[in-house]
Amino acid sequence: MSKFTVQTESADETVKIAKQLAKLLNGGSVITLEGDLGVGKTTFAKGIASGLGVKQTVSSPTFTIIKEYMGEEFPFYHIDAYRLEHSDEDIGVDEYFFDQGISVVEWAQFIEHYLPKEYLQIVITYINEQTRSLQFIPFGKSYLTIVEQLSEQLKE
Repeated sequence: MSKFTVQTESADETVKIAKQLAKLLNGGSVITLEGDLGVGKTTFAKGIASGLGVKQTVSSPTFTIIKEYMGEEFPFYHIDAYRLEHSDEDIGVDEYFFDQGISVVEWAQFIEHYLPKEYLQIVITYINEQTRSLQFIPFGKSYLTIVEQLSEQLKE
């Protein structure tokens, strides 16, 4: 399996899947979230944070670009690269990718030259007001294993 797709019927269901994914991540994991504005990228990021045991309220880092939180076991780095489109400025995001925290990047296409070679891309597509399609695309063997495990869990 090189990729896996699942549909969710509510924001709560999207969060539940993100929480399940969080339990499979290791220190240093990098997740990119792709999709149109308002499709649920931040909702998915909040689910990962919750699954990691982050107690603070997670909000979109659109204006700050990076927000840091502490989970039960790993730091959680929420990065929103939307404002970095057409920017050549090096803001040090790559330092987060090689840390032991979990990095979740919205609008990663704007900083793709800083991304590590291995990461998990999640493409979120709007189907209708409630329904979203979540496509998990692993780049690297460890992320392939994570996607296979998540797929098995969701079948149960």
